[in-house]
Amino acid sequence: MRDVLAEWQPVVDDAIAELLPRDVDEAYLDEWFGPASHRYDPEAIQRALSDPVWDLLDRGGKRWRAVVCLLLLDGFGADPHEHLAYACIPEVLHNGTIIVDDVEDEAEIRRGETALHHRYGQDVALNAGNAMYFLPLKVVGKNPAGLDSGTQLAMYEMLMDELNRTHLGQGMDIHWHRNREATVSEAEYLEMCACKTGCLGRIVARLPAILTDQPDEVEHAIAKYAEEMSIAFQIGDDILDIESTIEGNTEFGKAFGNDIREGKRTLMAIHALSEADPAEADRLATILHADENTREEIVDAIGILQSTDSIEYARERALEFAGSARAHLREVPLDEERSDQLASFTEFVIDRDV
Repeated sequence: MRDVLAEWQPVVDDAIAELLPRDVDEAYLDEWFGPASHRYDPEAIQRALSDPVWDLLDRGGKRWRAVVCLLLLDGFGADPHEHLAYACIPEVLHNGTIIVDDVEDEAEIRRGETALHHRYGQDVALNAGNAMYFLPLKVVGKNPAGLDSGTQLAMYEMLMDELNRTHLGQGMDIHWHRNREATVSEAEYLEMCACKTGCLGRIVARLPAILTDQPDEVEHAIAKYAEEMSIAFQIGDDILDIESTIEGNTEFGKAFGNDIREGKRTLMAIHALSEADPAEADRLATILHADENTREEIVDAIGILQSTDSIEYARERALEFAGSARAHLREVPLDEERSDQLASFTEFVIDRDV
């Protein structure tokens, strides 16, 4: 699977550069946004929009959302090269959420480097992140595939529905780690994942289904595949944060004990709080509730997660969601090669090392 990702990543980046070029000029602005009412300042747009966005993109990221979209397009009988612009939509949206999330979380590091709001300023970061929510809609409007108006409308409606649900998930996540005494159930955590991460996954799957006019039952099944794979991804991401802290691995690109410092209600934390003896549960809650943590407190919190087998519990739940995602994938009429590749993504999102 890593070979597939490596093959497609530069292709996807070139396609994103059509949507937001590295070098902004008046010709691009006129083409994508229409003639200026008075006069654009390309250099200002370059410095405040293109530069920070490409700073983030050039730090890495495997573009797996775009690649899954392309594989599905191919599996549904469409030429993926002719639909590259559409595959960029979930990738650009994802990176936009990263920029805004980092501001909301007061994150210091993203992909191993200074978070954009610290490097460029909070105003620049928020504007760039918000722009990445709206730029993909230009693809639907410009209609590179020559879609009929009904298909365009279906794409708009799908994107608006899923993006609104994404913000429900983000709202839950923000409330929980800003109000650190909040009680969170496993079901509520999973719903947060289904909204915050799962909705972007559903966009990945629903776009090619709509583009190729698949029946409702096929669109639903492939959306469930992507949603449950995304939940597995989020749980795996939480596990990776803890394991990279245990191993002292800086390649994950986040600060030491990042999720514990932020008081994140991960599945591991929820499980440990319910399974630990009262004294240990109180100790973990105190650490999660604190505005700041020492390294010793982070190590203590991880020790409690380990003593309650919460890391392994979360891994098993991630594997269950990955298995369920594969079951939904089997409901979709795809050729064997594409089906096997898409099934392997459910393993990659859990077993990846960065």
